[in-house]
Amino acid sequence: MRAIESTEAEARFDELLDGVLSGEAVAITRDGKVVAHLIPVRDEDEEQAARTAAVERLLEFRRQLAPTGMTDEEILAARHEGHRW
Repeated sequence: MRAIESTEAEARFDELLDGVLSGEAVAITRDGKVVAHLIPVRDEDEEQAARTAAVERLLEFRRQLAPTGMTDEEILAARHEGHRW
């Protein structure tokens, strides 16, 4: 992602939009700090496909984890062990 100062972005806005339309993302800065991003908009089908792919990656990760052999209650007890009330 390239960065551009807000004053320059204002002067080159049409050019920046052309870049975004071709898939580029742009960070707009003011005094060296990022204040906004110009990013391409994905249509609903692309958004749904991205969400589905993310869920599938999480499920695949879970399938690769070794079983703990612990019950839910044991996991919760271990999580709370050492907490000060």
